[in-house]
Amino acid sequence: SHCEIAFVKLASYSGTSSSGEVQTVLGLDKDLHNRHLIVVEDILDTGRTLHFFLEHLRTHAPASIATVTFLRKPEAAQFPVPVDLVGFDIEDKFVVGYGLDYNGLGRNLSGIWQLKA
Repeated sequence: SHCEIAFVKLASYSGTSSSGEVQTVLGLDKDLHNRHLIVVEDILDTGRTLHFFLEHLRTHAPASIATVTFLRKPEAAQFPVPVDLVGFDIEDKFVVGYGLDYNGLGRNLSGIWQLKA
């Protein structure tokens, strides 16, 4: 069946700490009404960003929303967000690599590494 992919960039981090505000950096330009959505997240920390984004998506009346995350930090959860599939649960430590960054650095590492404080 027909499938489209869209990329939306959301950010709430400055350094290793959440700023507490979700900033839509790059918006979504697709019509979502009555469509089945799969949201793929790199890391689920406090849940603030995903909670904000899911609320935003629901205003577009999709047929369904499923969520997938590569990494999840259960100890850090502050917002109740549904997650249908989790790659790995990890400790509440700041990690970089495999696309995850610290102020834009470290995305190129071929593994997941804990950032030393």
